[in-house]
Amino acid sequence: MLLGNVTRMVLANQVGGIDVGALIWWLFWLLFLIFPLITYIQHQNLKAARMRIISRLERKYGMHFITMIHRQEKIGFLGIPVYRYIDIEDSEEVLRAIRNTPKDVPIALILHTPGGLVLAAAQIAMALKKHPAKKVAIIPHYAMSGGTLIALAADEIWMDESAVLGPLDPQISVGPNQPPLPAPSVIKVAKLKGDKANDNILVLADVAEKAIYEMREIIVKVLEGKMPRERAEEVARILTEGRWTHDYPITVDSIKELGLKVKTDIPQEIYTLMSLYPQAHQHRPGIEYLPLPIKPTTPTKQSM
Repeated sequence: MLLGNVTRMVLANQVGGIDVGALIWWLFWLLFLIFPLITYIQHQNLKAARMRIISRLERKYGMHFITMIHRQEKIGFLGIPVYRYIDIEDSEEVLRAIRNTPKDVPIALILHTPGGLVLAAAQIAMALKKHPAKKVAIIPHYAMSGGTLIALAADEIWMDESAVLGPLDPQISVGPNQPPLPAPSVIKVAKLKGDKANDNILVLADVAEKAIYEMREIIVKVLEGKMPRERAEEVARILTEGRWTHDYPITVDSIKELGLKVKTDIPQEIYTLMSLYPQAHQHRPGIEYLPLPIKPTTPTKQSM
């Protein structure tokens, strides 16, 4: 009886002499190994396509093109999202690229970033400022916070007409798992509380004052030679005084009013290059459109 049950179980898991359970097991491991390989190949193909466009841009404009593009990316076939921002690794790579650029070769730095570490952004800005040849910052969509600081170091800023920069008010860390606080707001709260302010607020206010002073000093340094010092100090004050929230979009017209040299004619290849840095698909917004304008068709006369 027991032998008969075992025989029926074995036969139930076999089709045409094939062990279905073993087949499913091997298919699972095959897919587990193939998916990362497919992801790797796709990544390499994207990278090769980017390099072709960058090479074409360098031949066309006679500049050394460097990209610093931060998108939300996904890792492996599991699609784990990774949020990118300006960090020390970025500064190391960009500084290396600037250092390896011949002194008589102009640099074009493509920026697409929400910002990041002040130290890293300041290092990049100062290194870009020191390069003796022409420097251009290209912003197809946005370069906020630290990205704005880097853009200020360029001789020219090329922006899409709808692209934006952002304020440079320092953000003060108040502890783990807590959002940073804008330095001007910390100072304002400390003044409003006066004698009632506790030690933590007073310490934060002291750090905030130092952070604003340091940021203004860096801004004036990167703007040196582009405008009179008095005007550079005024620009630094406007960008750090807290008149806007940290994510406020500073438009092309506002940037021109600050006295910066802005050009709104971005090469089409830049937009093509940006399309090769895709967002994670599970978070892509539901936006679809035809890539080319549709020409209206001429109505035909009906036959009588």
